[in-house]
Amino acid sequence: MSASTTRAIRLFLVDDHALFRDGLARLLAGDPAFEVVGIAGAAEEAIEALAQVEVDVVLLDYMLGERTADDVVSALRARGFAGRLLLVTAGLPDREAREMIGAGVAGIFHKQHAADDLKRSIREVFEGKVLIDEHYLRKLVQGTDVDESPALRLTDRERQILTFLMEGLANKEMAVRLRLSESAVKAALQVLFNRTGVRTRSQLVRVALEQLGRGL
Repeated sequence: MSASTTRAIRLFLVDDHALFRDGLARLLAGDPAFEVVGIAGAAEEAIEALAQVEVDVVLLDYMLGERTADDVVSALRARGFAGRLLLVTAGLPDREAREMIGAGVAGIFHKQHAADDLKRSIREVFEGKVLIDEHYLRKLVQGTDVDESPALRLTDRERQILTFLMEGLANKEMAVRLRLSESAVKAALQVLFNRTGVRTRSQLVRVALEQLGRGL
């Protein structure tokens, strides 16, 4: 997906609170930058509906009745869903946040923030950025399971790219900072994906945080 596209960003909303869900749908549908292509109030409903529509960004709450966002994310990833996933939640325990980051969500957004902040976050996630709240970044570094994976031998450039990734920079912004071509940044990221065995930028952020905990 290109940040330069002029079409509206296609959104799908998943939240089991009808009042919040419907209000959010009206808010976003009133902005020409967005197109709400579907809404769901339960995990099963969302999984079925998302197989039928083209979606750029899925906004989903963590608690969905008796199931959680993890069920939705797992089902979507299993079938190769290419869209971005933004968790929009009133709050999330650190353990669950780590699990969702590991599952590949592109960001965690708190419902108490302003509507304009949400719109900006949607655009940034659509453009390829990873948006993880500073609280969760700090907890991930301090987490008791940080030392489970072996340390990587990283080049200076790879360390810098991982640092930029944690800051939420897109490939183009990294290229400008490093004075490289965007294709060179993409190639370096692909090497890191292959070496770490992860598939998403948010999973790579987790790896970066583990390395940071060792003194990246």
